[in-house]
Amino acid sequence: MQNLTKKLKTKWWRMKSFLARYYYGNPSTKLKVVGVTGTNGKTTTATLLYKMATAFGYRAGLVSTVENIIAGEKRPAKMTTPDSISLTKLFSEMVEKGCQYVFMEVSSHALDQRRVAGVTFAGGIFTNLTHDHLDYHKSLENYFLAKKKFFKMLPAHAFALSNADDEHGLDMIQGVKAQQIFYGFLGHEDFHGEILKMDFSGLELIFNKNKIHSQLLGKFNAYNLLAVWSASILLGFAKEKVGKILENIEPPPGRFENFTLKNEVLVIVDYAHTPDALENVLSTAQEIKKDNGKIISVFGCGGDRDPFKRRMMGKIGVTLSDIAIFTSDNPRSEDPEKIIEQMKTDLQEEEKKKVLTIPNRHQAILESVKLAQAGDIILCAGKGHETYQEIKGVRHHFNDLEEFRKIYEEI
Repeated sequence: MQNLTKKLKTKWWRMKSFLARYYYGNPSTKLKVVGVTGTNGKTTTATLLYKMATAFGYRAGLVSTVENIIAGEKRPAKMTTPDSISLTKLFSEMVEKGCQYVFMEVSSHALDQRRVAGVTFAGGIFTNLTHDHLDYHKSLENYFLAKKKFFKMLPAHAFALSNADDEHGLDMIQGVKAQQIFYGFLGHEDFHGEILKMDFSGLELIFNKNKIHSQLLGKFNAYNLLAVWSASILLGFAKEKVGKILENIEPPPGRFENFTLKNEVLVIVDYAHTPDALENVLSTAQEIKKDNGKIISVFGCGGDRDPFKRRMMGKIGVTLSDIAIFTSDNPRSEDPEKIIEQMKTDLQEEEKKKVLTIPNRHQAILESVKLAQAGDIILCAGKGHETYQEIKGVRHHFNDLEEFRKIYEEI
C-alpha cells in the first residue's frame, strides 16, 4: 500500500512538472539558478548569495523558507521549495523583471516529490546533513539519497560545491556530472578557510589567503560565509569586492537575531529546530558569553514532525545551558506536555534539576527574562522568523522577537 501511494504521488508530481513547463515553458534556462541543499544553513547561504548578487548590481531572485524575492519585491513563502507550477511561475516573473540570477533552497521533500524536475541549475551547494525529517524519509540513508538526487540532476557545465568537513560531503557529490568542488576548514580543500577570531563583535576569517571580516556570529556562520564566498568566486564575481560586501552583509530574519535588554542581558532568537542546529547556536552562545554569565535556553519541538529528535534536543539543551526552559514550539495536533516529556527521555535526575517546564511559550519567554541577570544570554530557539504558533490546526499570531521587545519596553 505504501509503495502504491508513493507511485501515485510520483506520477502526480511528474504531471505537475509537465503542466508547469507546458504553461510557462522552462524559464530557468534564461536564469543562472543556484540551489542550496542540506539540513542547516540553507536559508542563510541562499539569502547571502542573493544579497551578494544584488550588491554587484545584478537583478536577482530568491526562493527561501523566509521569503521569496523578485528583483527586490518581497513575496510571502508558504514552504521552503514551492510546488513545480508555483516555482515555474516565480521563475517566469523573474525573467520578466530582468533577473539574471536566482538563489534557492532545495528541500529533501521537494527532491523526493520532484518539485524541481526540469529546472536547469548553474550550480548546487551542499551545507551539511544531520538528523531531521525522519518522520518523512524514515531513515538517514533515505534522507541522504533524497539530497543526492539534486546533485545527480546537475549538468556537466554546473558546479557541485560541497562541505568537505561534513561526513557526507564527499559521498554527496561523488560520481555526479557537474564539476566537483569542496570547501572547508580542516584540510586542503579547493576553498579553504581559517578562523582567526570569533567573538560577539563577529568573525575574522581567512579564505584562500584573503582576509574576511563579518558581523555574523559563530562557527556555523563561518561555514555559511565560506560557502557564499566560494560560490561567488565560482560565479565569476570579483574576489576583492566579494570580501568587502561580506563585511556589511546581515543575516536573514530569525537567524541568530539579537539585541540587548536594558539590564544588559543579550537575547538571541534563532530558527534552530534540529539537534545539530541547536548545538551550534548554544555552542556559539557559550563562546561569546562573559565569564560570569549564564546561558538560559527557551525551546521546544514541533508536533506532528520527526519525534526521534526530541530526546536528542532535550539532552543538548540541558548540556549546553545553565537553565533550560522546555516549552511549546508549534505543537499542531499533539499535546505540548507529552512532547516536553519526550524531550526529557534521556535526562539524568541531576540534569532534570536544570529544566523548567512551561508549555505556554509566552510565559516561558517572560520567565527567562525574570531569571536573567546582567551578563547572561537568553537563547530562544525553534521558531526564528515565524510569526505564528500552530495549535490544534489554528495559527495564532506569535513572534519570539516581538515578545522579547514587548518585555523590553516594560522593564
